[in-house]
Amino acid sequence: MNIGVLTVSDRASRGEYEDKSGPAIVATLREFLSCEWSPVVRVVPDERPLIEAALIELCAACGLVVTTGGTGPAPRDVTPEATAAVCDRLMPGFGEAMRAVSLKSVPTAILSRQTAGLRGTSLVINLPGKPAAIRECLLAVFPAVPYCLDLIGGPYLTTHDTVVKAFRPKA
Repeated sequence: MNIGVLTVSDRASRGEYEDKSGPAIVATLREFLSCEWSPVVRVVPDERPLIEAALIELCAACGLVVTTGGTGPAPRDVTPEATAAVCDRLMPGFGEAMRAVSLKSVPTAILSRQTAGLRGTSLVINLPGKPAAIRECLLAVFPAVPYCLDLIGGPYLTTHDTVVKAFRPKA
């Protein structure tokens, strides 16, 4: 199965600095997931039409798409708007949980506008752009990700229970 990893960054897309956030997502997911999967990686600038196009492309090929960057209050931070534009429904609990856990580390977490949404049988999760926050935020929401994908007809994910235990209600 494929998992999309989208880095939204003007400078990384221009090659002015190495993207560390996208690789941090891949490393975290490799730690979390016990099933076979392959990353489909994209890097785009903070341009809403390009973010939307990348999300549409990734959702067509991937049941899970994880983004990094563009979730702050700066004028060019438009990842949540692009996510909302391409998704059928938003899943605000993801952003709420990520902000709650991040607030324990940094008071500026309230400035983050992370969200998540559903596009067909794909789940899109927006993460902050700081590599240090990626694992922390994914740990906060990932127990619910496999079951969410089950409910929407996405791929079946399994996790390393010693790292993060997927919650699936008992039948």
